[in-house]
Amino acid sequence: MARPASALRGHILDSALDLFATRGYKGTSLHDIAQVVGCSKASLLYHFVSKDAILTELLTPAGEGLAALDAQLSDPEGAPGAEAVVTGFVDLAMRFRREVKVLFQDIPELTGHPALGAVPAVIARLMAAMVDGSTESRGLVTAYMVIGAVSVTCASDVAVPDEDMRAELISGALRTLGHAPH
Repeated sequence: MARPASALRGHILDSALDLFATRGYKGTSLHDIAQVVGCSKASLLYHFVSKDAILTELLTPAGEGLAALDAQLSDPEGAPGAEAVVTGFVDLAMRFRREVKVLFQDIPELTGHPALGAVPAVIARLMAAMVDGSTESRGLVTAYMVIGAVSVTCASDVAVPDEDMRAELISGALRTLGHAPH
């Protein structure tokens, strides 16, 4: 029996994300995705015009989550402190662990991807918020360390329960930034 179109589309996305996370975006072909899904390449292309279209759809929710976190930073009334920014970033990185892994595997190919257009500016604002806008060397380096460490840890297959990982990422990031976790 044929799978409903929406279920097939979801299966394509989930399978592509798994393949991108294990083989890399560049190392995965449309044929590979179709083979794992159990459909023809033509059927896959019926749902997505290209591998790039699949990647765009996979990265869009993470981009929307990052934009929502960025919007909190833009609100002059309720701009969050370092702890809220760190917690928001850790939660986002953990929610989109496979997507972060895809990005880390193919950084050179993906840095110019249209789905990631605003990401560098948003990350810069998150880092500035983590160090209260400091431009001193210590603040800049520690903000980069936090963004990098959280991203790499979430992209790795660390054998730690999610709730423990979240708690350790937040407390470690806050200690790195010179803040005592609450």
